Amino acid sequence: MKPKLLTAALILGGTALTACGGYGGGAYFVQYGPPPPRYVGVTPGPGYVWTSGWWDWRGNNWAWVEGRWVRPPRARAVWVVPEWRHEGRGYRFHRGYWR
Repeated sequence: MKPKLLTAALILGGTALTACGGYGGGAYFVQYGPPPPRYVGVTPGPGYVWTSGWWDWRGNNWAWVEGRWVRPPRARAVWVVPEWRHEGRGYRFHRGYWR
């Protein structure tokens, strides 16, 4: 029983570490682009901005990371949407940021 638990923990830990690669600015290339983005349309109130979700490459498949409503960090800040850009031999992730 313990070897099965250890194996499961190692698999889950490896999956979590693999998933972190997409958040760090695209340290790897993917051979094909992500599916179309998903959208949510309910605003929580004035002054909030929707920070788009994105498709993250986890292991050998795409996983949706939900967007969320947030208040900008400063007046007139603009959210630059995260995106996968085709570069050379594959796609590279460019994370979102406030400009």
